[in-house]
Amino acid sequence: MKRELLDILACPVCKADLDLIVEEENDEIISGKLICKKCRAEYPIEDGIPNMLPPGERV
Repeated sequence: MKRELLDILACPVCKADLDLIVEEENDEIISGKLICKKCRAEYPIEDGIPNMLPPGERV
């Protein structure tokens, strides 16, 4: 995931901005998580892909 993507992403639950926590990064973010600033929902980033499904809808 490119850092610039954070500028256009919003929490799908409440539409608030997201904080980024990076676990692994080279040219792009490989792993980490996005955390909603308002409702505190967490969205994992795995293999460079953010999973933006609401927490209750993930399999």
